[in-house]
Amino acid sequence: MKKISILLIAVLGLLVSMGKHKPAYILYNKNGKKVSYSKMIKDLGSNDVVLFGELHNSAIAHWLQLEVTKDLSEKRDLVLGAEMIEADNQDELNDYLAGRVDQKAFDTLARLWSNYATDYAPLVDFAKENQINFIATNVPRRYARLVHKNGGFEALESLTEEEKSWIAPLPIAFDAELPEYKKILEMMGEHGSVDLVKAQAVKDATMAYFIDKNHTDGSLFIHYNGAFHSNYFEGILWYLQQLNSTKKYVTTSTVQQEDISKLSSDNKGKADYIICVDEDVTGTY
Repeated sequence: MKKISILLIAVLGLLVSMGKHKPAYILYNKNGKKVSYSKMIKDLGSNDVVLFGELHNSAIAHWLQLEVTKDLSEKRDLVLGAEMIEADNQDELNDYLAGRVDQKAFDTLARLWSNYATDYAPLVDFAKENQINFIATNVPRRYARLVHKNGGFEALESLTEEEKSWIAPLPIAFDAELPEYKKILEMMGEHGSVDLVKAQAVKDATMAYFIDKNHTDGSLFIHYNGAFHSNYFEGILWYLQQLNSTKKYVTTSTVQQEDISKLSSDNKGKADYIICVDEDVTGTY
């Protein structure tokens, strides 16, 4: 009897301790229902392409990207890709993955983001260690700037054939009525323009093009991108569906809330899975 009492006290103590635990994040589905990590992994692994939408400075999102990638690598053959490396740096990325250059040389040769070492290097190094292809998917930023400042998609026609190989094939489809593109104009006010939205679209179109081009039958392509590029099933996903509507796509998004115990109505519907992070979690920059 004494042993049973001690056991009950221990169990009650554990429950109280668990009740006091404050999670840094909670996973939700698009309808705002809480889901387990294992359920999400099972679903992600049943698709052809995962668009992992991050907040660029979210430590939780970056940690989860690596954990999700590790867990899915045990179930599927992977191809990885990222917005954070531009298409014209694919040769430099390949050299690093193959061990022909070291990290210092890669840092020098490629235009890496300032938070690469903390936030994206672990993903690239995982690919290197496990001999997984990693694709630089984003349009070189100078061409997005050309679209914005020099007359829209038509400005890309003046590029050389080599330069055009680093962007989605021309002409680029564009739907100005997509809600997220319309939001850009609303947010920018008098500083906004259709060409500014097209500069966003050329990024989305190019990332979709390189994802589709490098996805191999039977593999799972995990793509890391800012959540805005795939929120509400638009952006990259819209272009992917134009390229191939028969493949199975799944999206995640990362959001921050003061209270994460319930997903706010503003964040519902952003993706198939929504990573709701406590806004007090320290960012990576």
